[in-house]
Amino acid sequence: MPVYILNEDIAFPSPYLAERGGMLAIGGDLKPERLLLAYSNGIFPWYSKGEPITWYCTQPRCVILPEWMHVPKSLRPLLNNPPWRITMDTDFESVIEACAVQNRPGQLGTWILPEIQHAFTELYHQGFAHSVEVWNEDKLIAGFYGLSLGRAFFGESMFTHEPNASKFAFAKFMTAIKKNGFELIDCQQKSDHMTRFGARMITLQEYLSRLDNALKTPSIQGKWTDMLKI
Repeated sequence: MPVYILNEDIAFPSPYLAERGGMLAIGGDLKPERLLLAYSNGIFPWYSKGEPITWYCTQPRCVILPEWMHVPKSLRPLLNNPPWRITMDTDFESVIEACAVQNRPGQLGTWILPEIQHAFTELYHQGFAHSVEVWNEDKLIAGFYGLSLGRAFFGESMFTHEPNASKFAFAKFMTAIKKNGFELIDCQQKSDHMTRFGARMITLQEYLSRLDNALKTPSIQGKWTDMLKI
């Protein structure tokens, strides 16, 4: 499969043209309108420092559907008696910065480069990107962020400074978006962490079909502080 070179036009090749590893195109920019178009087609940026912007559409795709959502037994005591305070969209900048510097086994550096942080922060201010924060009193100890379009949520990254804190946040978040009619959580790539919450692999064709259905409903745009009660 060829890898496509993007220019100034806000356009992408068909996601079905991605190579086996998921790479689809390089170049372009991280303008909000390009990012929104990318995600609405199942495409996302993923590259390292010193590399050109690279766009991927991984297949098969790792997703969580509402009927698959599962809370591990080990987390249920935390949900019944929460030791921490949880918020949404109150400190997006700190969450994405913490995700960028989170140490991850087997990973050198980060793909959440300054320009990625800037681009997603702009999407946050436009009401498309969202963060979940976990607090121990006034200290931010865990969280994650992602992008939402229609009734689809595209998870990007998470961090934690205390055991199970980010898992606690994600379990609460799943419950909240399910109650608000969300149809799809896009995990992008398979991980043991997401599998514990019910993530499964589906074909690209099924993924794009489900994404298309989720995008038929208007986005819940703006801060989710009051919209999603968690």
